[in-house]
Amino acid sequence: MIRRTTDLSPEARAGFDAIIDVRSPAEFAEDHIPGAINLPVLDDAERAEVGTIYVQQSKFLARRIGAAKVARNIAAHLDGALKDRDGSFRPLIHCWRGGQRSGAMVAVMEQIGWPATVLDGGYMTWRRTVQAVLYGEAAWSVILLDGGTGSGKTALLPRLAERGVQAIDLEGLAEHRGSLFGATGRPQPSQKLFESRLFEALGTLDPTRPVVVEAESSRIGARTIPPALWSAMGRAPVIELTAPVEARARFSARIYADIASDVAALDTALGRLPPHHSKETIAGWKAMAREGRTVELAAALVEEHYDPAYRRMSARRDRPVIGRVEMTEVADADLDRAADAVAALISIAKT
Repeated sequence: MIRRTTDLSPEARAGFDAIIDVRSPAEFAEDHIPGAINLPVLDDAERAEVGTIYVQQSKFLARRIGAAKVARNIAAHLDGALKDRDGSFRPLIHCWRGGQRSGAMVAVMEQIGWPATVLDGGYMTWRRTVQAVLYGEAAWSVILLDGGTGSGKTALLPRLAERGVQAIDLEGLAEHRGSLFGATGRPQPSQKLFESRLFEALGTLDPTRPVVVEAESSRIGARTIPPALWSAMGRAPVIELTAPVEARARFSARIYADIASDVAALDTALGRLPPHHSKETIAGWKAMAREGRTVELAAALVEEHYDPAYRRMSARRDRPVIGRVEMTEVADADLDRAADAVAALISIAKT
């Protein structure tokens, strides 16, 4: 009898030696269980070919051709990614809904003697689990780390984690720095994969303790913060970071050095600024970019673009402020001191 489970708790997943996702590479790229490995029994082209034959020619022919391809692919995995696994190997196998593709892999593994388990319902069981948490009632106590552009909010998060504060880097999970200039050079994960990463990160936290996240808009690049977390962020108290414009400009120029070094990309990003900035102003900023005056450009953008938007947004908020942390510079030593101060404020707030 095939072993089956629907338990996707961290403890249950830790009991398997590997989670093997046998869906096609495109399905896997769109979303997958964090930590899973992709050993497709049909690749993208093969899946499309078999599906076309099934619809346009013959169900029998599609099954026969598909079975041959599946057998060859499983054999390749046995001789490749799985060749060093010994007899104690305990994998969890899944496809889209826990059907034929995972069944084929498990049948071969059972013959080998590996005690494989099928995820009942397949990937869709995982997806429903993620949605139940991220689209349901918020279960977390959130504290927002806020402050003007260049105040080091993102850089503070790992420092807080080192001090025992629960923190989640939403921009890191979304692979975007959350501003007009925030692209990292890598494609962002799909919305579903972003949510899977977020679900996994939240699952490691103690729900009885607050979690610090950076104050964001509802979208980070092209990704949207799911409703449950966005709701919790909307009513969260705030810890505010402050620093002089010049200090924040120097920090921003360092953090965005990658895009600053790409004059064409920077010119394109400046061209996407909202139309309330005059053509002359944007032309001046583009000239600064071409001439490599990145700190001067960062200061102008902070003072004339980001800070006015931040003040407007802050004026609309009605949230309690736990405290403010002032910095004269936004360098490593300053961020370390700020992390100590934020951790102390959180500790006081809890008591």
